[in-house]
Amino acid sequence: MGDGRRRKLHLSKIYDFSRGKKPLRDDDLSVQIGGPGFSRVVLCNDHEAIGLNYKDNYVRTTKYTVLTFFPKSLYEQFRRKANIYFLTLAIMAFTPLSPTSSPIFSSLPLSIVLAASMIKEANEDWKRHNQDTKVNNREVKVHRGHGNFDNIVWKNLRVGDIVKVEKDDFFPADLVLLSSNYEDAICYVETMNLDGETNLKLKKALEVTSGLNEEVNFRNFKAVIKCEDPNANLYTFVGTMEIGEQQYPLSPQQLLLRDSKLRNTDYIYGVVVFTGHDTKVMQNSVEPPSKRSKIEIRMDKIVYLLFSFMVLICLIGSIFFGIATRDDIENGRITRWYLRPDDATVYFDPKRATIAAILHFLTGFMMYSNFIPISLFVTIEIVKVLQCRFINQDLQMYYEEADKPALARTSNLNEELGQVDTILSDKTGTLTRNSMEFMKCSIAGTAYGRGITEVERAMAKRKGSPLNIHEEVRDSIDDTPNIVRGFNFKDERIMNGQWINEPRSEVIQKFFRLLAICHTAIPVVDDESGNISYEAESPDEAAFVIAARELGFEFYQRTQTSISLHELDPVSKMKVERTYTLLNILGFNSSRKRMSVIVRNDEGQLLLLSKGADSVMFGRLANNGRDYEVQTQEHMNEYADAGLRMLVLAYRELSEEEYIKFNEEFTEAKNLISADRDERMDEVEEKIEKNLILLGTTAVEDKLQHGVPECIDKLAQAGIKIWVLTGDKMETAINIGFACSLLRQEMKQIIINLETPEIKALEKEGDKSASAKASKASVVHQIDEGKAQLTASSGGSDNAFALIIDGNSLVYALEDDVEKKFLDLATGCASVICCRTSPKQKALVTRLFKVGTGKTTLAIGDGANDVGMLQEADIGVGISGVEGMQAVMSSDFAIAQFQYLERLLLVHGHWFYRRISLMICYFFYLNLTYGFTLFLFEAYTSFSGQDLYNDLFMILYSILFTSFPVVALGVFDQDVPAQFCLKFPLSYQEGVQNVLFSWPRILGWIFNGVLSATIIFFFCTKALEIQAFRKGGEVVDFEILGATMYTCVMWVVNCQLAISVSYLTLRHHIYIWGSIIAWYLYLCVCSISPSFSTTAYMVFIEACAPAPSFWLITLFVVISSLIPYFTYSAIQKRFFPMYHDMIQLIRLYGQSEDPEYSHMVRQISIQPTKVGFTARVEAKSRRLRQKLHHRTQLLAP
Repeated sequence: MGDGRRRKLHLSKIYDFSRGKKPLRDDDLSVQIGGPGFSRVVLCNDHEAIGLNYKDNYVRTTKYTVLTFFPKSLYEQFRRKANIYFLTLAIMAFTPLSPTSSPIFSSLPLSIVLAASMIKEANEDWKRHNQDTKVNNREVKVHRGHGNFDNIVWKNLRVGDIVKVEKDDFFPADLVLLSSNYEDAICYVETMNLDGETNLKLKKALEVTSGLNEEVNFRNFKAVIKCEDPNANLYTFVGTMEIGEQQYPLSPQQLLLRDSKLRNTDYIYGVVVFTGHDTKVMQNSVEPPSKRSKIEIRMDKIVYLLFSFMVLICLIGSIFFGIATRDDIENGRITRWYLRPDDATVYFDPKRATIAAILHFLTGFMMYSNFIPISLFVTIEIVKVLQCRFINQDLQMYYEEADKPALARTSNLNEELGQVDTILSDKTGTLTRNSMEFMKCSIAGTAYGRGITEVERAMAKRKGSPLNIHEEVRDSIDDTPNIVRGFNFKDERIMNGQWINEPRSEVIQKFFRLLAICHTAIPVVDDESGNISYEAESPDEAAFVIAARELGFEFYQRTQTSISLHELDPVSKMKVERTYTLLNILGFNSSRKRMSVIVRNDEGQLLLLSKGADSVMFGRLANNGRDYEVQTQEHMNEYADAGLRMLVLAYRELSEEEYIKFNEEFTEAKNLISADRDERMDEVEEKIEKNLILLGTTAVEDKLQHGVPECIDKLAQAGIKIWVLTGDKMETAINIGFACSLLRQEMKQIIINLETPEIKALEKEGDKSASAKASKASVVHQIDEGKAQLTASSGGSDNAFALIIDGNSLVYALEDDVEKKFLDLATGCASVICCRTSPKQKALVTRLFKVGTGKTTLAIGDGANDVGMLQEADIGVGISGVEGMQAVMSSDFAIAQFQYLERLLLVHGHWFYRRISLMICYFFYLNLTYGFTLFLFEAYTSFSGQDLYNDLFMILYSILFTSFPVVALGVFDQDVPAQFCLKFPLSYQEGVQNVLFSWPRILGWIFNGVLSATIIFFFCTKALEIQAFRKGGEVVDFEILGATMYTCVMWVVNCQLAISVSYLTLRHHIYIWGSIIAWYLYLCVCSISPSFSTTAYMVFIEACAPAPSFWLITLFVVISSLIPYFTYSAIQKRFFPMYHDMIQLIRLYGQSEDPEYSHMVRQISIQPTKVGFTARVEAKSRRLRQKLHHRTQLLAP
């Protein structure tokens, strides 16, 4: 197998900063090993002690087991207070208090609901179980002794096992890398399942084990690993490996995590250190935050309201019943003789009227249980799951280029999509593509690059100045077939080798050589074409390496200690091969904001090459290295105005003595096994990265995603505010804001930062306390000034403000005593842009707005740094972009492009909000219509506790006869077609203002239910009370009255649904009229057997159907019950139309293509539009009209 070792492109020093790594001495070890939190001992390849007492590798992500499913799932169901209420009623049904004749029938609805919910839980858990089984039964090769490796399933792995993982396989547990097929024992790992990042990570084994590259080498291999205990931190690992008498430090560089995948490497050998639920990926497995929609929260309040109403009518009935029972025998005369109060039990005993009233209260409690619909919660779940399919299958939100459809990852928040007040958006990868292109650069004080960015185009439009023709070089770039991805640079002065003719060609050479060397990219050679592509940690870095290649400095090979380039030699003007010895890489992190490499060139010179943010690089320049500083900063300001991202490049030469001293200190710091290891390394790096010589700056463009300005404009027309939270510089963020139309020229910008000379002076003095105090005072002062500007301009319709604040200022703006002022200022502005924000600040700003305003927030982002913001917002939308899938995995909904947010909210969100709102209101209406007839009948029968309807009638009402039309309403109804939702986006404000689920509307539906029940009851009783009902002269009895009244209820509630639905489809007709037909069929079935139908036996066939009055009463009752709602609806739509009513009229009368009428409707704005290009055009039109009016007044006599 040794012949199969790859010798092509490989690298070992990306995260390993020294050429060699010496063994640790015993006195170097931190006391942490073996102490609390660092007590794990792994005996490698010791088959007698394998596993010790550690967990096995079986992983279970299911919620239940066979033994725990029934008790745990029941517990989950009864966490809902409504289910406890229904359980109480079911238990009471088995007592003599029950008004029903069969307690089984009373408990049947609860049983069906619980069974449906538990089956749903079991189905979801079964899917998880199958996935677990599939994962646990994957196979991996494990050393079984004598150099033999056999396949075993993952679940049988134990701590200490030696495993062999092959290319494109997942790691079965957390492993310490021992060796690979590469000579320098490196491997490439894809961690997308862990952190969402798609770029490959490089890992390297200890040099002492790098020779274990054959299976037979493990015959006598023994080692002891002492390391940290299981924890959730993916990026740290502290431990030692003891081989013989020597100990070697272990770091994250040697750790291979479960569920990451081996890439570009034929095989690796590793030792298992963490198994099963001890692995870091399982330690990170936490339940996502529980989110509930505002409609669901209000629905709970409605349930409480109806419960109180039910208690009230039970109380009224029991009081009247108690009084009537007490007065049943008066002066020896029996009032209600048919109840035999003289020989009654406690229920009708006049001597115990108080107890009878209490018992009657409990009876009424069961009889009116339909006031709270038992099937509501299950129906809503079913409807929401079906609604999600519309999102998942919407082809207009399908991104064909990446084969990524929209995805609803939860169904709990569907209606919340229709109530979004403010969107908090990331910039990079969300508004922009995170597809970097090298556009411009400044070298030795000279600016190069003639391309025009999208931001520059937007700025030119904003200023009304056309772009020069010779600058339009970028227009045809996208159409050029041989365009290089990541390279969009045009400048004949330095392209095609012409840089050698420039006055400072030696600086240009150093500049692009630095780009070709100072990076962590991995070259990948195409075996067929021989072309080289690069695997880079970020799109920026890939763009730099590609730019260096295109301009004559091709990076083509990496080895353990070298980087090789094809360079254009300025003397011979030919490509030559040069190899640079790679000594150290000082990696980039968020605190350092820079990256450096130390190399030795062919002449033996030691060079420190560095690139980083301007905020840290300019302060590290030597006095003699600032020759081009002023010009470079001017160019950087221009690049920032153009929306470009910049990095400053600098270098210095090192002496041998200086490097030797640095390398010793750095090696010592790197070999520490303690919590301050990284801090010590930063201190050493800080010493060497100084006295740099400035070369220039790069400028790359992160282009806007397609359709972003149009989407933002449409969302703004819908009255949705948009905040941008980004880590970019303020100038870059502002210009991206202009390009997106979040900002416009007429907007007054309120900028809050800490760039005052006084604060800078305090920072230089090092007085942190005084600096913090002054900074906070400055932020408070700026916020107060901004609020004063808002107050002074309030009332002006044309006034629009934009708040722009940086991360340093946010630190103080988010403090407890300042955040209220900051929130008041931010909510008063049309646009808010937070720059230089950390992931934590993004989450804190989101929480502040959500809690402080109580309005619905939506956060959208694409990277791991957006996860906190997505989880904190009411709705989290992840974009499946370049930065990986971690944002998607933490989101509630996932889309591939920002532009799809327009359809997700304005179409699906609007529909979902309307459907759920109307469905819940109607659900309460139909149950009140049914339940209140019971109360009226009880009052009619002197509160005797007698049920009006047959037991099965009561059960089937919610479960069968009315459930399917409600589902159809919740899934298919549309008040406005999709194209009209987008054409008239202000209809979305109905959801933001919660117009359709406001308390007046809810109470209106409740009143409608009570009114309908009253009309049904009195029409039926008065019409059937006296006259003969059948041909033989028989009057109606109790069962006939109940069947007639139930029939009227069925017709009324279904016809009510038919006239409430805005978009009647064939499905609606089938479910609505099919439910009524099902009722009549059921009545016919009841005539088959009295044992099945009990009191309903032959009621319809013998009594109701032959009687003309039955059909006439049904007709007149239905018409009379619907007249009040129909009258109200007609008046409301004619004289007080809502926005969707006007759009429906436009569609009805064919005026959708009439631009004048459509524009008139669009102008009926609930909220003035202040952002978006439409607002910009309207503002410009207003200014022209004002100028024209002013001139007219001046010319008037």
